[in-house]
Amino acid sequence: MSIAPVETAPLSEAGDPVPVVLTVEEAARCLRIGRTTCFALIRAGELESLMIGGLRRVPADAPAAYLARRRAEQHAA
Repeated sequence: MSIAPVETAPLSEAGDPVPVVLTVEEAARCLRIGRTTCFALIRAGELESLMIGGLRRVPADAPAAYLARRRAEQHAA
């Protein structure tokens, strides 16, 4: 029987693991928008999210990806 290695998140300077997922509130703070607006972006499919158990979580790279898409759309217009 072999045990598979478990990947861990890298540690921040403070020694805490860097988050892999954010709460909706944390994602909203990253984007400097309100919680309700963040949920609206999720409902519209513009901001990636997933359910973990009964909790809605946003991948840590999703806010940056959303901003990159918005910037590309605005530059194309």
